[in-house]
Amino acid sequence: MAGDGRMTIKILLFGCFGSMGRVISEKVKEDDNFSITAGIDNSYEKIDFPVYKNISEVKENVDVIVDFSSPRSLENIIDFGIKNNIPLVLATTGYTEIELQMIEKASEKIPIFKTANMSYGVNIMAKILKEITSLMEKDYDIEIIEKHHNKKVDSPSGTAKMLKNVISSELKKKQDYVYGRIGSDTKRKNNEIGIHAVRGGTISGEHLVLFAGEDEVLEIKHSAQSKRLFAKGALKASSYIVMKEKGLYNMNDLINDIGGTNE
Repeated sequence: MAGDGRMTIKILLFGCFGSMGRVISEKVKEDDNFSITAGIDNSYEKIDFPVYKNISEVKENVDVIVDFSSPRSLENIIDFGIKNNIPLVLATTGYTEIELQMIEKASEKIPIFKTANMSYGVNIMAKILKEITSLMEKDYDIEIIEKHHNKKVDSPSGTAKMLKNVISSELKKKQDYVYGRIGSDTKRKNNEIGIHAVRGGTISGEHLVLFAGEDEVLEIKHSAQSKRLFAKGALKASSYIVMKEKGLYNMNDLINDIGGTNE
């Protein structure tokens, strides 16, 4: 039981020894509304909850599965979630179209929360872009720039793709996306949007959407100062999804349901 009388939400943490898994473990220690009942990882370290290599071995009762591992784990997570009627929080990026279809189909049986970015601020940024893109489209060139640490494997980031999709949905005229530029003939065309990825150091994540017009530039930017904000978002998503019926939910649903508060 949590300190405020609510039941503690029991988490099965997939990828518990990964960088985000460790951050979530530390964040949970600060919040008695949550507990990590078990973890899944290929490696093993001494920790205060049981860790399994295969999700099928988990015997503990859990309320939600939180995944920060890789798309390779998706099928096993979905199978276990459906079999045991457990909601999922999917925070992994780099899913293929087939895997996205798999998630959509699974959401017909269990509640699934999927987002490319667990940051509240990034998702507010997406709402801003939805409002202004059509106003800027005619007279401004649009570019998306994302920066991440040197160990990130997918490019462009899932968040950059999310912002791209938001922008695309609001454009009156179809644009072609250009991923980076190289060569001697890279003059910008009227119907293109550039997406650029930077990888270096320990950058937690930075996303910039640039609207460049004649004699002025508007930039919408979000910078993650640490991975703790993603852990906070994952816990907020966990408490949200355990109360939902089957279906596919995202951070925008959460923001709308809680009325725009970040408490």
